[in-house]
Amino acid sequence: MTNVYTWVQWNPHKKRYDIVLALGVLLSISMVLIQSLVLRSDPLDPVIAMMRALAITAVLLLHVILVIGPLCRLRPAFLPLLYNRRHLGVTMALLACAHAILAIGYYGGFGDRNPFAAVLDPLGVEGVPFELLGFAALLVFITMAATSHDFWLANLGARYWKSLHMCVYFAYALVLAHVTAGALQSERSPAFAISMAIGAFVVCSLHLVAGFRGARERRAPNSDWVDVAGLDEIPVDRAAIVTLANGDRVAVFRTDEGSYSAISNVCAHQGGPLGEGKIIGGCVTCPWHGYQYRAHDGCSPPPYTEKVETYELRVSGERIELNPTPNAPGTPTQPARTEQGGSG
Repeated sequence: MTNVYTWVQWNPHKKRYDIVLALGVLLSISMVLIQSLVLRSDPLDPVIAMMRALAITAVLLLHVILVIGPLCRLRPAFLPLLYNRRHLGVTMALLACAHAILAIGYYGGFGDRNPFAAVLDPLGVEGVPFELLGFAALLVFITMAATSHDFWLANLGARYWKSLHMCVYFAYALVLAHVTAGALQSERSPAFAISMAIGAFVVCSLHLVAGFRGARERRAPNSDWVDVAGLDEIPVDRAAIVTLANGDRVAVFRTDEGSYSAISNVCAHQGGPLGEGKIIGGCVTCPWHGYQYRAHDGCSPPPYTEKVETYELRVSGERIELNPTPNAPGTPTQPARTEQGGSG
């Protein structure tokens, strides 16, 4: 994490991700334009067709963004999508801005009033002022896109930054209301209404299922030492996750054939689940954005300065046990070792 604003550091993964994203956006826009200008019996005005294409593509991206989180909780195979989710968010915000600019210019630019006032004046339209709902959602998306860089995470603080970005769900509700009270009122085909309903159902269902799964996870009893797992139940370079009686989650990593260390499951970057990652290059690597920590002291390798809490472990027979009292972030601990792994 850095408190200095730097441009995106591209790597092969980011390049492939963004190439696929760009191709997907172009494909979506092209398909909507073809349907609106060529396949319809009454072709739309080209500007309205482009507004429609931008809006549909932005809404599709918004649904993808919202389902990535619960999908990753349910199936780790989706974790690569989470690595650059912010790229999806920024792209979606840019598409929404383009849609708004076209709409304001087209519907408000031919009168004697300011285009913004002409379109967004709630007293100047009949029915629900859906334009204001869409504009409010757009303001949230722009704010989230503008603060998506780690510079803002470091300077705003993790709690405030997270609370700010949780507003995406409020903005999603505004988008649903904007589309329902606006575009769907003049849409003759039920396909779009059905698609929006299915999208909302999928988003809500996945979040509920992921939430129920988290609520059912075994909580360790409140005791001096907590049983974690059998010695051979944790794969090398991977972790077992235990939820303590107070709700804290701990990741217990098997760092080699006979050595175990425990750190907080919560990444200091954006709260990613460290226990769902693995040890790469000798460091626990967060599956969300690749932030790394040494398992024995919870510190990021230099020059990075992030730290997470550590926990004491011990070997009891064929089991690993954990002291549920956390150490301060960055506190070195002695790894628990089996007889095969050497004495500790």
